[in-house]
Amino acid sequence: MTLVKHSSPRLINDLFDEVFRGFPTTWGNNSHTNTVSPSVNIHETTDAYVLELNAAGLSKEDLKVNAENDLLTISYDKKEEAEHREGKTIRREFTHRSFKRSFSLDEKINVEVITAKYDNGILKLNLPKKEEVKFSPKEISILKLYLKEGF
Repeated sequence: MTLVKHSSPRLINDLFDEVFRGFPTTWGNNSHTNTVSPSVNIHETTDAYVLELNAAGLSKEDLKVNAENDLLTISYDKKEEAEHREGKTIRREFTHRSFKRSFSLDEKINVEVITAKYDNGILKLNLPKKEEVKFSPKEISILKLYLKEGF
């Protein structure tokens, strides 16, 4: 045990900071790897796959969606802004870090017509399926060739 002597009386702010400094504010956030990965839901319909990414509090302008080489990538690049507030911030839990999530695109997906919409904190991508080439049975008639004499 280590004892530390404080020569001056402690301010209430110092005590507050000391108490909460070690409090785990990132439980369940992969805090040990320092990465944040937003939650995703993926649904399949008869015509498309629908991907929903939890992007609450993120700016639509900072989100990027890219499809290249059978890979769909959703990324967010947080622009650092200087914060000018009066007073001192005691605790900061609102954090938005940059991230990148990638998903393999199936050959059934029509990459040319993927659409994205951002609404109420959810980035929703519609990944339409390609029209399947349907072969229906067809009888092929054999034509009778009439040959001219001499052939």
